[in-house]
Formats: sequence, structure tokens, C-alpha cells
Amino acid sequence: MDYREYGQGILKEYEQVFERQDQESLRRFIDTVKKYQRIFCIGVGREGMMTRAFAMRLMHMGKEVHWIWDDTTPHIGEGDLLIATLGDGRIGHIDYVCRRAKEAGAFIYVVTGSPSGDTAKNVADDVFFIPAAVYRGTDPVVPSFQPMGNLFEQCLLITFDIIVMMIVDETPDLTFEKMSHNHRNIE
Repeated sequence: MDYREYGQGILKEYEQVFERQDQESLRRFIDTVKKYQRIFCIGVGREGMMTRAFAMRLMHMGKEVHWIWDDTTPHIGEGDLLIATLGDGRIGHIDYVCRRAKEAGAFIYVVTGSPSGDTAKNVADDVFFIPAAVYRGTDPVVPSFQPMGNLFEQCLLITFDIIVMMIVDETPDLTFEKMSHNHRNIE
């Protein structure tokens, strides 16, 4: 395959994922994100990078956002939301963090490509399933010719970006211009 063939193949996979995306699940996730002012996020590897990008946009929207692994992250408890990205649904140390956060009273939202995973089934208060091929996933999803979890990771980033745009569209006093005022100004 050449560059264009790879690109066309990837775009076809995206289209299949977005067509299969459950709109009720998407809506529940959006409504939950809108409801909480204090949000904690966790993820690892490439999924973590996509989740960090989402955390940044949540901060731009005016949310108080914390990344679990940062030394400056405060306590979590009642009235807080934890968004945990677990592509295959069974990442041990993320499961551990989710269990501790739940014990502290936080609402646990698992974003995954494998909702049959232990954390989604046994810990999450709700699950946002993105039906894209994920590394070591076991659930029926859109298959991919790409390596490992590429499709899930790419769709995670795009879906999170779409969610931000939808929230801005639905929030009368929030605009991209207002969000830009929260952008770091010391670069």
C-alpha cells in the first residue's frame, strides 16, 4: 500500500466506527461531563495521551481538571467525576485507582473499546463504549488493518474533540473564543 491507500483505509475505518457509535451512550457521557465541575482523568500509553488532550480541552472550557498521575492532584471524593480510559477494559493499576476513587465517593466513568472488561463491569458507574479495534480487546468492534490499538486511540481523540464541540454548541455562554482565554499564555 502507498500513503493514499493507507489514508483511505483509515478513513473507511473511522466512518464505520462513527456509524456504529451508540448515540444514547454518547449523550449520557456528554450530559455527565456537563454536570460535573471537578473532573479527574486517567489513562496510559497512547490512550492516555488522547485522554490528556481531552483533559486540556475540559480545562479550556472552565472545568477544574486534574490528571491522576500529577503530583499536584488533590483528593477525590463525592461530587467529583473520574474519567478512566481503559481500551481493553483490564489495566490493573487503572482498575486500582478507579476502585479507590469509588470508595472515596467519586462517580466513575470508564471509556473503553471492551466493555466486558473487569473495570467496566465491576467498578464503573457508567461506560462509554467506542466500538473500535483495541489492543487485547475482546468485544465485537470495527476491525482494523492498523497495528495494536491505533483505531481505538485515533477514534478516542476525535470523539473527545467532537464531544467538546457539542458541549460548546449546547452551552450558551461558552464559545471557542472564551475557551482560548483559558489557554496557557506562558509559552
